[in-house]
Amino acid sequence: MNKPLKLLLVSTPVGPLGSGLGGGVELTVLNIATILRQRGYKITIVAPETSELESFSIVEIPGILQTLAQTQNRDDPVILSNNSVLTNLWNYAIKVADQYDIIVNFAYDWLPLFLTPFFKGKLIHLVSMSSLTDVMDQAVQNTIKQCPGSIAFYTQTQAETFGLKGGYFCLSSALKLSEYHFCKQPKNQLAWVGRISPEKGLEDAVIASARTGIPLLIMGKIQDQDYWQKIIQNNSQAPIEYLGFLSTDKLQEQLRQCRALVMTHRWIEAFGNVAIEALACGVPVISYRRGGPTEIIRDGVTGWLVEPDNINQLVNAIQKIDQIDRLACRQQAEREYSLEALGDRIEQWFFQVIS
Repeated sequence: MNKPLKLLLVSTPVGPLGSGLGGGVELTVLNIATILRQRGYKITIVAPETSELESFSIVEIPGILQTLAQTQNRDDPVILSNNSVLTNLWNYAIKVADQYDIIVNFAYDWLPLFLTPFFKGKLIHLVSMSSLTDVMDQAVQNTIKQCPGSIAFYTQTQAETFGLKGGYFCLSSALKLSEYHFCKQPKNQLAWVGRISPEKGLEDAVIASARTGIPLLIMGKIQDQDYWQKIIQNNSQAPIEYLGFLSTDKLQEQLRQCRALVMTHRWIEAFGNVAIEALACGVPVISYRRGGPTEIIRDGVTGWLVEPDNINQLVNAIQKIDQIDRLACRQQAEREYSLEALGDRIEQWFFQVIS
């Protein structure tokens, strides 16, 4: 590419940037925008109104927020509310498409995928979750057939859930590593980070904390209040503390002082940004052997992978966490998950799309 490109980044319609409703997508948008701006790309971000993203200005789009895909059944029909922010985002993108070289979609939704052939090679997608609904599966498969290379996934594990055999790009993820500080001597505590909703399996981490007697710090947006209250009621004696949804600086300040991050997801995580956030602080990761974390964690080197939904194995892994060298965790993050490495991968994807 002889000149920096003009890019339009279209954010998720499930919540404003900065709200925590978008989960890992919010951090991904920030990281991609940051590294590409450093490399001279002209960046415009479009997102639901009230969005905030550090030093970036945002074109705010009003409308009714989209339903979370993870709350739907596989065969549920597509529903669009009147004045949907999803349709408003893409009406805007259609109007300004000629002003941009590439439009990058971050919405896990059928509509931008359906629109791909009509954008004449300009529209590409970073799919943020694994297979959840039949409608989305079909949209992904059709888009790859019609426009090969226009879709990227975080991991191979994620892509395989859509029944794909090629025609896509694996992008992985990254962090601004200077914002995460290494801690050699942690306190006697564990961490759990993520959206508090059933597919994240927080209750298993709480039970493991109670069995080991090691306090558990819980950080993240409460998306399902009934689920959260049930965990509290069923584990009244567990040594847990809820710290809320934290900024990056406050999150890493708490996380780095923990002996391990525990990941107890019940679904196929596409990647697991919290895993690399922990590694960047020198914190080993204990995770169920399911989804994206299996491609991040080096079992026995930077953490432990255990049988999914097996709390006994979770407890055993916690008890041997001191066998992991915390410096090896930080070094893995530096080798594999820097913004510079992500920038190289994105530019490779862009080059394939354009050529």
